[in-house]
Amino acid sequence: MSPRVRMRRLGVVLAVLLVVLLPLAADAAVLKKGSRGDEVVTLQKKLKQWGYYDGAVDGVFGSGTEKAVQYFQRKNGLVADGVVGAKTAAALGMTLSGGGSSASDSSSDRNVRLLAACIYGESRGEPYKGQVAVGAVILNRVKSSKFPNSIAGVIYQ
Repeated sequence: MSPRVRMRRLGVVLAVLLVVLLPLAADAAVLKKGSRGDEVVTLQKKLKQWGYYDGAVDGVFGSGTEKAVQYFQRKNGLVADGVVGAKTAAALGMTLSGGGSSASDSSSDRNVRLLAACIYGESRGEPYKGQVAVGAVILNRVKSSKFPNSIAGVIYQ
């Protein structure tokens, strides 16, 4: 197969995956079960300080953190879904990253490039379906609470 045909196929794979990635970019400013990092630490500290959370401040959004968020949401007249979106974050006095369009766009660009490089590295000799499957596995792992909640986290794990 010629390099030109390979590049065309990779372009098609990326276009398909972009359709899948756009909803992930919209979720960038949300903390939910499976999320990890400094923002989760901040969330846990606030919830613990106010008496909603009694677990460890470990930066891992598990079921204990989810229950504490639901409790906070019920007490503050919010939808008790256990997800920290814009309204819950505002009630907590937090600002979630990924909310600005320029930060989200550059992050999305990096994610697409990283995903493309991974697909190319793992499946460049495979047929189109195989390349899509590699991308789908990565994106499914991002959605799963058993893996890191970012494309980079899944790939580098």
